[in-house]
Amino acid sequence: MAAFEYIAFDAKGARKKGLIEADTAKQARQQLRGLGLSPVEIEVLSSQQQDSGNKVQRDKISVPVLSLITRQLATLISAGQPVEAALYAVSQQTTKNQAKKVLLAVRARVLEGYALSDALRDFPRVFDAMYCASVHAGEQSGLLDVVMERLADFMESRQSLQQKTRLAMIYPILLTVVSLLLVSGLLTFVVPQIIQVFEGFDQELPILTQWLIIISDFFKTHGLSVIIGVIAASVAYGQLLKLSWARALRDRILLKLPLISYLVRLSNTSRFTRTMSILVSSGVPALDAMNISTEVVTNSLIHKSVVKAAESVREGGSIAESLTRTGYFSPLVLQLIDNGEASGKLGEMLERSAKAEESEFKGVTALFLGIFEPAMILLMGVVVLVIVLAILLPIFDMNDLVQ
Repeated sequence: MAAFEYIAFDAKGARKKGLIEADTAKQARQQLRGLGLSPVEIEVLSSQQQDSGNKVQRDKISVPVLSLITRQLATLISAGQPVEAALYAVSQQTTKNQAKKVLLAVRARVLEGYALSDALRDFPRVFDAMYCASVHAGEQSGLLDVVMERLADFMESRQSLQQKTRLAMIYPILLTVVSLLLVSGLLTFVVPQIIQVFEGFDQELPILTQWLIIISDFFKTHGLSVIIGVIAASVAYGQLLKLSWARALRDRILLKLPLISYLVRLSNTSRFTRTMSILVSSGVPALDAMNISTEVVTNSLIHKSVVKAAESVREGGSIAESLTRTGYFSPLVLQLIDNGEASGKLGEMLERSAKAEESEFKGVTALFLGIFEPAMILLMGVVVLVIVLAILLPIFDMNDLVQ
């Protein structure tokens, strides 16, 4: 049985769009006519059409929706529901049309006799390698519900961390934008009006005032060009990052900046250890878990180092020693991994190291933002003070001449 997306008209001529399950497109049309609908277009959502560019393969599902779906599947499977029945129930429960399409297409694949993990692999933009490997391990161990519950916890914690980071960045970004707009407005509209007062004076203006006039004239004349240039540069930068050498150059620069490099290392290594802990705890072999976990490392230089470490492990080296040679993992993480390998509790030690690094990342981010905000306010105060002094100095000079 496959899932079909249809477009049809009812008896009143209203356009209807939805999903229906049937063995063939002909049977789907018959079912729709039985419901009083006149089908216009029917498209199969079965993953068999992945090579033809079916749109369900290209679309993604948001992390909150995916984590909710995963938790619902875990609940139904733990209650004894067959996988195909659980998929159908969750597809009817979700309000997201794209999620419904994917679930029904996965269910169609399962009904064809494929394992759930194999069906999920047909949708790589929705279910990544870690997700599929964990589900496969859960199927092999008979603990699919436990593994999916763990996956849901992982996705929710990751989403929570990302949301907190974004919210924490709102105020500094807003402060920076407002500061730039305020200074630009002063230099473009306010300062020129005040400086007109000094144009009729037969005296040399202070250096600070002369520089302020030059900067003000530049903003007044080329302000729009600067804005357009910044927008164009941003777009060009985004396009440039699609090239591998440009990403490598950016990542190399980030790893050399003070504090920023520390945050980049922390974020990448914590994602790696967290992902690997989920996989190992789900029953995935350590080497496979390590290879899959390299996919979540976003910095190209760190990614290359971790891939080399995985190759070293494949050749017989220990995980801790191989990661030590990368130079990016903290001594605490390496010690915990080493203890995990020695005690046979690698999954537990990886989880502890991930928690430690995530906690440290939160602390460093909070410290960075705590320093940035007063520094930005202080910088704005200095800029405004310079503008005020540049305006007042000629007035003080006039007073001296009058006296």
